[in-house]
Amino acid sequence: MIASVNLKWTGGMSFDGEVDGFKVPLDTDVDFGGGNSAPRPKKLLLLALAGCTAMDVVSLLRKMRVEVDDFVVDVDAGQTEEEHPHVYKWFKIIYKFKGKDLNNQMDKLKKAIDLSMTKYCGVSAMLAKVGPVSYDIKVSDN
Repeated sequence: MIASVNLKWTGGMSFDGEVDGFKVPLDTDVDFGGGNSAPRPKKLLLLALAGCTAMDVVSLLRKMRVEVDDFVVDVDAGQTEEEHPHVYKWFKIIYKFKGKDLNNQMDKLKKAIDLSMTKYCGVSAMLAKVGPVSYDIKVSDN
């Protein structure tokens, strides 16, 4: 199976990407000649990680009949600073759940996340080859 994307330069440091028929703009900040009009490519890796694992977790929790009222995934990453290229060296995913009585469902939340991290999320599997991927779970009532 081959995965493909397309990228077109639109001037300055701006580009329009196309992924599965969807446009994804890219740019950089003014210090690097950009217009600060769109996300940076490297941070989109973090968004891909968040999206991949979040979709897994939602699907798995539905199968487990766990009802969640709100769900947010934050991703932090540390990067090298010494010399170029600056690369990510670790990743931390913070899963934030809101819903009634979710503290009593913590085993199911953890199981869904562990399955995503070890079996289903290809982005996590790829990035784990670069550095450690860890996570935290935060639960609150409505």
